[in-house]
Amino acid sequence: MNIHSEREIYSARVLNAPIEIVYEAFANPSYLKNWWGPKGFTNTIHAFDLQPGGKWILTMHGPEKGNYENSSIFKIVEPQKLISWERKSKPLFDMEVEFKKLNNLQTEISFRMTFSTKEDCDKIRSFVEPQNEELRSIRKRNSEHKLIPTCIPRHPHWLVFQSRQ
Repeated sequence: MNIHSEREIYSARVLNAPIEIVYEAFANPSYLKNWWGPKGFTNTIHAFDLQPGGKWILTMHGPEKGNYENSSIFKIVEPQKLISWERKSKPLFDMEVEFKKLNNLQTEISFRMTFSTKEDCDKIRSFVEPQNEELRSIRKRNSEHKLIPTCIPRHPHWLVFQSRQ
C-alpha cells in the first residue's frame, strides 16, 4: 500500500480479469461477501443498496472471535469506474474503489481510505497495511468460493483473478 497523504491509505493491483467481472465481484453482494475483509473473516451482508444514498450494512465475523458491525452510505456509484462511500460506524473514513480497464483481460482496482486526521489514519494503517485486506482476499477467495459463477458464460476468465505486483 502506498501513502498518498498522511490521512489516507491507498492500494492498487492489476487483476487478470475483464472489468465487467471485477466490478460484478464487488457490486453483487452474493460475491462480495465471499472476499471482503481481512484474511480469515467472513461476512453477513444485511443491506447493500448500491446507489448514491444507499446503505451498506454488514457484520464481519472474526476468525477467532468477535463480530464487527459496519455501516456505510454510498456517495458515488459509477458502474465499472468508481464506487465511494462514507462509513457511519467506527472507524470513520471515506472509501473509494476505482476500476480501470487496462485491456480486455486485465483490470486495475484501487482502494483509497481517507480519514479526518493523521492520528485516525495511523490507528488503522498498522492493521490494514500488513493485511492488504481487500486485494489479497479477492485473489485468494475467488478460487476458494468461485466469486463469479458460470452463469456469466461470456466471461471465461473469472477463475484467473491474480495480481501482478
